[in-house]
Amino acid sequence: MPRPVPAPGKTTAVVFPFDLFGGGGTGAGADLVGDELEEILADNRRETVPTRAKSYSEHVDIHRFTFATQAAYQSWRADGRRLARQALKRGDFLLWISGNHAGALPVYDELAAARDDTLVVQFDAHLDIHHFADCTKELSHGNFLLHCDGQLPDLINLGHRELLLPPEYVAAHFTRTFGAAELSLDETPARKALADAVATARRVVFDIDCDVLDPGFFPAVSQAVPFGINPPTLLRLLDGIWSPKVAGVLVSEFDPGRDRDDRSLATLVWLIEYVLLRRYE
Repeated sequence: MPRPVPAPGKTTAVVFPFDLFGGGGTGAGADLVGDELEEILADNRRETVPTRAKSYSEHVDIHRFTFATQAAYQSWRADGRRLARQALKRGDFLLWISGNHAGALPVYDELAAARDDTLVVQFDAHLDIHHFADCTKELSHGNFLLHCDGQLPDLINLGHRELLLPPEYVAAHFTRTFGAAELSLDETPARKALADAVATARRVVFDIDCDVLDPGFFPAVSQAVPFGINPPTLLRLLDGIWSPKVAGVLVSEFDPGRDRDDRSLATLVWLIEYVLLRRYE
């Protein structure tokens, strides 16, 4: 007798348009992606013929956070942590759509507090531990990892283009890093390291900063860095280590004011829908 298939869990999609401390304009990007996701879900639910989207459409709940008042900004981190904590404790799949990358800090805070062998696979052009002489020591989207409330979870970066940070400094914060230049020459070492890390992790979270993509493919970022990876490479790396352990995907740094013919928006929305299909089909 075949075993019953367990009912898929919920996805909590949090639209968190935080964009203070760098990356102004990305808050509007988070809101725009949230609008697109709501429209996709509404279209899917109105469809009368079978489509693949039926697999996920009834399982996604969208929680939209607004920064309409000064009080909301004052409590942004605590409020964000509460939203992340509730979703993770319920065992929901967490889709976190933030403005700038610092908007992902509440999730990092919660993962650090949990201390539960979570692996974060980060796709980012920057390592976000900047401490140069001309950089602020206060929280910014370029150093937010240094402000995590507790010890960072195991963190592997893919696709960075850092040229100045010394390896010993990077190793103090990241488990491993694989720059875009390394990936362009040979993805095999990264794939092996990722497979080994996923095998020992209790859960896995993907953190995708849109500037990991080369600006030729994704122009809509505020801190574009050349020689990035292309969308098929991102998809190949993400899909290659996908497993039931994947508990969430964080997306940040989409700046619609810099987009061209909605090219970046289409790429990002397609990727989000692909992730949902990957989880539920």
